[in-house]
Amino acid sequence: MPKFRPLANNLETARLRMRPWTPADSTSIRRLWEERDPRALRRIDSDGRPTVEEFRTNIENQLAESALNGLELLAIETKHDGEFIGYCGLVVGNSTLDEPEIAYELFKHAHGNGYATEASRAVLSAAQDTGRTRLWATVRAWNLASFRVLEKVGFVDSGKVDPDPVRGDSVWMTWPALPSGHN
Repeated sequence: MPKFRPLANNLETARLRMRPWTPADSTSIRRLWEERDPRALRRIDSDGRPTVEEFRTNIENQLAESALNGLELLAIETKHDGEFIGYCGLVVGNSTLDEPEIAYELFKHAHGNGYATEASRAVLSAAQDTGRTRLWATVRAWNLASFRVLEKVGFVDSGKVDPDPVRGDSVWMTWPALPSGHN
């Protein structure tokens, strides 16, 4: 019997629908990567890679992995028009399957509307339903907007930092808060 239940993969909030990615989302996800800050680790390279087809393959692989580990990134769509505006969900990332990371990314035109906070709250609620009691987030020190979202939904600085003089230090946030002195 699995230790945790799978993350629910169809979530709704007042303004958003969140659903599993489909291969058809590959064009939108590639556009999202094109908008990334130059300091981001994964970006479209000078040869134009990853391509839409490579994103399609990545999505198919992630869906297969999600079926095995119960974690998933969900496409975020606005209810009023069905527009794909980004993604939010849980990944192993730099952490573990037992205490995964929350991850989210929205198109720049969707910033400033509270969508990342709304989607993150829905994912946190779904994460609790899996039986998990602690989640992580790693955020580059320069990404102030992401820190604001995480703080709004209850994440706190864990005190752990992975130094990176090129791309910016990675700060580990945790939810719920760790006891004092625990890293």
